[in-house]
Amino acid sequence: MARQMDTESASVLRGFRPQNLYKTTLCLAYQSLGIVYGDLSISPIYVYKSTFSGDLHLYEDDHEILGVLSIVFWTLTLIPLCKYIIFVLGADDNGEGGTFALYSSLCRHSRMGLLNTVHPAHERISSYCSEIPTKDTRMGLLIKEFFEKHKSSRIVLLLVVFLGTGMIIGDGILTPTMSVLSAVYGIRIKAPDLHENYTVFIACIILVGLFALQHYGTHKVGFLFAPIMLIWLLCISGVGMYNIFRWNPRVIGALSPYYIYYFFRKTGRIGWSSLGGVVLCLTGTEAMFADLGHFSKLSIRIAFTGLVYPCLVLAYMGEAAYISKNKMDISSSFYKAIPEVMFWPVFIIATLASVVGSQAIISATFSIVSQCRALRCFPRVKIKHTSNQIHGQIYIPEVNWMLMMSCLAVVIGFRDTRMIGNAYGLAGVTVMFITTCLMFLIISTVWKKNVLLAVLFFVVFGSLELLYISACLGKVHHGGWLPLLFALVIMSLMSIWNYGTMKKDAFELENKVSMDRLLSLGPSLGIARVPGICLLYSNVAFGLPPMFAHFVTNFPAFHHTLIFVTLKSLMVPKVPDVERFHVNRIGPPELSIFRCVVRYGYKEVRDCYNFETQLIEKVAEFLKQESTIEDMTVRGQSPNHISAAVGNEVCRDIAEQRRKEVSGGSGEQWSNTGFQSLGSHQEMKKLMEAREAGGVAYMMGNPYVVASGVSPFLKKFAINIVYGFLRRNCRRPAIALGVPHTSLLEVGMLYQV
Repeated sequence: MARQMDTESASVLRGFRPQNLYKTTLCLAYQSLGIVYGDLSISPIYVYKSTFSGDLHLYEDDHEILGVLSIVFWTLTLIPLCKYIIFVLGADDNGEGGTFALYSSLCRHSRMGLLNTVHPAHERISSYCSEIPTKDTRMGLLIKEFFEKHKSSRIVLLLVVFLGTGMIIGDGILTPTMSVLSAVYGIRIKAPDLHENYTVFIACIILVGLFALQHYGTHKVGFLFAPIMLIWLLCISGVGMYNIFRWNPRVIGALSPYYIYYFFRKTGRIGWSSLGGVVLCLTGTEAMFADLGHFSKLSIRIAFTGLVYPCLVLAYMGEAAYISKNKMDISSSFYKAIPEVMFWPVFIIATLASVVGSQAIISATFSIVSQCRALRCFPRVKIKHTSNQIHGQIYIPEVNWMLMMSCLAVVIGFRDTRMIGNAYGLAGVTVMFITTCLMFLIISTVWKKNVLLAVLFFVVFGSLELLYISACLGKVHHGGWLPLLFALVIMSLMSIWNYGTMKKDAFELENKVSMDRLLSLGPSLGIARVPGICLLYSNVAFGLPPMFAHFVTNFPAFHHTLIFVTLKSLMVPKVPDVERFHVNRIGPPELSIFRCVVRYGYKEVRDCYNFETQLIEKVAEFLKQESTIEDMTVRGQSPNHISAAVGNEVCRDIAEQRRKEVSGGSGEQWSNTGFQSLGSHQEMKKLMEAREAGGVAYMMGNPYVVASGVSPFLKKFAINIVYGFLRRNCRRPAIALGVPHTSLLEVGMLYQV
C-alpha cells in the first residue's frame, strides 16, 4: 500500500531526529487546519437549518432531532473518518491527491487512460518505476483487459473524471456563496428588522474583497488561517459542551444507531428528503485528499482525529441539545444557541472562518484547473506563482474573476441559503461517489487486492453516498439543478477542448514529414542557413511537423541550429529535474538539428523565464556527452562501457549509433547536403557563437482547425464553433509559454480534421 508520508513532505522531514520529526508533523497538522479543514469546520452553521427547512418538523418528543444527530454522527464517522482517513489517503499518487491523482495512478498501472499520448521512451520516469512488482489477481486482470479492449469504457472513465472536476469547480462557486451568506445572516439575530437586501449586499462586499485579495497569494495571508480555525473549533466545541449540560445531556444517547432506524420509521419519505440537508455536514471532506500534496498523511490524520472530528461532534450535539428545548428557534439555531456574552466574538470568528473555508476551495480550484490545463483538458489560461517557496501556490486571474462573477450571481439570484444548500450538497457528495468508484479500480488493479475487498468498500461507502445523492436529486427543482448545470457546462468544454486538441495532434502525426523527404527536396529548394538558434515548438515527437515543411517549401531557409521542442505532460505529479529534458539529434551532425522532449508532471507549472537557458545548456551537455562517446568509440570501447562511464542512460543509444557509423553499418543513409561535418567540440563552440551572433528565434504553428466537409453535424459544431471559439479567446500558445513577441515567427496552416 502507499507510503506513510507523501514524497514532498517526506523530503522536507528527511534527516530530522525523532523529536524534531514529531514537532514538524504536529506543525503540519496545525497548518492543515486552515487549508484543509476550513470548509468542513464551518458546516455546523447551516446543517440543522437546511435539514429542517423542508417538510421535516419537530414534535414534542425529541426523536426527530436525535435521529438527525445520529445520522450526522455516523456520517462523519463513516465517510471522513473511515473512508478518507483510513483508506483514501493511502491511494495517493506519489504524495498527490485528488480525482486526477487517482486517474493518473490508474493510467500508469494499466491502459485505462486516454489523456497520455506520450511515446513509451519519453514516459519512463525512474522514481515512478521503482515499485516492487506484485502479481495481479485474476479479477484485476479481467478488469484491465476489459478497459483495454473496449475504448468506450475508457471514454466513460475519462468523462467521469471530467464530471468530478466539473463538480469541484462548481464547488468553488457554491462554497464561498453558502459560507459567507450563512455567516452574514447571523446579523439578523440581533437586528431582526434588517432587510434581506442589506445582508445580501454585505455578503457581496465580503465576496468581492475575498476574490480581490487572491492575487496576493495564500502565502501572504496564510499565517492567519490556522489560528482562526483553531479558535473557531475551540469556540464551537466549547459552546457545544455548554449547551449539552445546560439544555439536554440525553443527546449523548443519540450516538446509538437505533435512533437512525427510529427516525426513518417515523418520518419515512420526508426523512429521506431531509438527507439533502444532512449531507452538508460532509462539505469539504474531499479537501482532505485533494490538498494532500502540501502536507503529510500523518499530519492530516492527526489534525482530524485529534481535533476536528471531536470538535465537530460536540458542536452538533450541543446544537441538537439546544433545539430539543427551543424548537421555535430551528431556523437560526446555531447563533441563538450561543450564550449572550459570547455572541459578537463568535459571530466575528464565524465570518472570518467562512472566508477561510472559502479560500481553501478557491485555491483548490486554481490547482485543479492548472492540472487540467497541463493535461490539455482545459483552455490555456494565465498562471501566476504567488510564492517563491511553495511551487504549488498559484493564481489564475481568468478563473478568479469568473468565480467571483458566478458567486455574485448566485448570491443575488438565489438569496436563500436553503436553495443554495440543495445545490451545495449535491456537488460535494457527487465528487465523493466518484472517488469511491475510482477507489474500487485502485484497490482491484493498483493495490492488487482481492476484488471482494473492493466490492465491500464500494457497497459500504457507495451505498451511503448514493442514498445522499438520491435525496439531493429529489431537490433538483429547488436549486439542485445548479451544480448539474455547472458540471455539464464545464465537462462539455473540457471534453470538446480535449477532443479538438487530440484531432489536431492526430492531423500533425498523420502529415508529419521524414527527414529523408526534406533532404531530398533540399537541392531543388536551395535551402539557406541563417545565423542563430531557432526553437521550433511542436507536438510531434518523431519526424518533422507539417508546419515546418510548409514553412520551408514556401521560405527555403532556417537557422544554423534548429531545435524541435516538444512539451509533454505525463500522468505523474512531478518529473525530477534531472529527467526533464530528453535531447537527441535529427539527421547527420553537419545539419545541427536537434529534438528536445521536455517532460512535466500534471502538478507542475512551467518556468517560462529560465526555459531557454536551460534548454540550450542541455543541448550543450548532450554535445559534450556525444564528444566523450566519440573519443571512447574511436578507442574501441563497447557501448555498455561508454554509457557506464558517461553515466547517462540516453547515451547508450548515442554510443550504439556512433559504433555503427565507425563500422560503416549505419542503418540510415542521408543525402549529401554539402555541409562540412563538424566534431562535437567544434559544434559546441558553434552553438554558443550562433546564440551570440543571431540570438534565439522562436517558431510555432498557428493552425486553423476545421472539421472536414464530410463530417457529421455534431463534429462540425464541436470543432468549428465551440473549439474554434475557445481557441480564439484563450491565451495564445506564445503568451502561455512566455515567448517574446519580437522573436516569434508564427506559421499559419489549415488543418482539416
